Amino acid sequence: MRKSFILVAIFFFGIGYCTSLLAQPVLSEREQSRITDEILEERFNTVLPTLMERTGIDMWIVLSREYNEDPVLKTMLPSTWLSARRTTMLVFSYDAKQKKLDRLAIARYDVGSAIKAAWDMKKFPDQWDALIDLIEQKKPMRIGINTSAHFGHADGLNHTHYEMLRQKLPSSYKEKLISAEPLAVGWLETRTPREMNYYQKLVSITHELIEEGFSSNVINPGITTTDDLVWWFRQRISSMGLSTWFHPSVSVQRSDSVNFEHLRSFSNRPKDEVIVPGDLLHVDIGITYLRLNTDIQQHAYVLRPEESDAPASLKKAFTISNRLQDILTAQFANGKTGNQLLSAALTQAKAEGIKPSIYTHPLGLHGHAAGPTIGLWDQQQGVPGSGDYKVWPNTAYSIELNTASFIPEWGKEVRIMLEEDGFYDGKVFRYIGGRQQQLRIIRYN
Repeated sequence: MRKSFILVAIFFFGIGYCTSLLAQPVLSEREQSRITDEILEERFNTVLPTLMERTGIDMWIVLSREYNEDPVLKTMLPSTWLSARRTTMLVFSYDAKQKKLDRLAIARYDVGSAIKAAWDMKKFPDQWDALIDLIEQKKPMRIGINTSAHFGHADGLNHTHYEMLRQKLPSSYKEKLISAEPLAVGWLETRTPREMNYYQKLVSITHELIEEGFSSNVINPGITTTDDLVWWFRQRISSMGLSTWFHPSVSVQRSDSVNFEHLRSFSNRPKDEVIVPGDLLHVDIGITYLRLNTDIQQHAYVLRPEESDAPASLKKAFTISNRLQDILTAQFANGKTGNQLLSAALTQAKAEGIKPSIYTHPLGLHGHAAGPTIGLWDQQQGVPGSGDYKVWPNTAYSIELNTASFIPEWGKEVRIMLEEDGFYDGKVFRYIGGRQQQLRIIRYN
């Protein structure tokens, strides 16, 4: 009985109980399913033909085993399919002259309404023979398969299926096998207008979650711990019918002798730190909705009893990280590589006296998504491979970075670590749902 009372007390007093409703309602599972399938159909009709023409791949074969799904294939399944079934074979054949795309599955049944079954089991009892027959019917010039040295998202063809395909293919077609990396990455990174409409809502939900969590309704200074807050976020996300693609983190910087390095906010973060007045809080959180993902980091300051605002030096430090965001996003241009964006932004930032670190990544159907890597926290000189990939229009990014600033009142540097989600339309970069431009304030009750 005593143990139960303590647990209840921690819940109600360690973490403030909050029942506020978000401005952006989450759709029912049934509505989410309908919209997901409609978006998928639109992507097959508009995105895929354009990409196959752009890459010159006239046949794309996506193979997958149940519970060992190719990352690309998972984005092509209907909403009611939670995994591949047995051996799933999808074949996309594009006729550039007729501008016609055939979407076929070597399967006993249609893969949803978007991909039609094309396996005559009486004629071809062996599924692989049916696949080879389809290839010989279509006579492709370039057959893309999901192998990639630089993008795990595009490297989903397992070794067994690769060997089977090589074994079954006639020799004349073996020579036509190529990596589908540019097609797979393009499929994953390209966003449609309808997707961006829902992305706006998803980012708004994420911002509202942070606003709710970083408030005196949830945080009771001197009692609430960082882990309390982490699990509040997890529970809140789950109770809304949403999911998160990574475990949230909450970290603290304060006026003490601890040197706050990048790893401290992630793998080396102390657990169960009690949040107290004068703390600079940081959260890293991302949610998944309609197969899209967010990835956002923001800061809040816990006022001391005698304070009415955050220290001026902390506010100035925050503006410096905002400035680094501006420097980076101004570099976006068609055809530039991630490494070129990184180098140009770091050079300009350092010329302005900023101490920058940039580790920005694409965002979309995955959290750490396919597309140009724009620095890693431990690779500020550029990232071979994925950093050499070029920027394309209609792509989304998580603008993730930090700056180090000396805080005289604390006698040490702090890192303002920001991450906001944005979209590049081929001409202009914009933040999908705005960005944090000043510290959130948590008042001491």
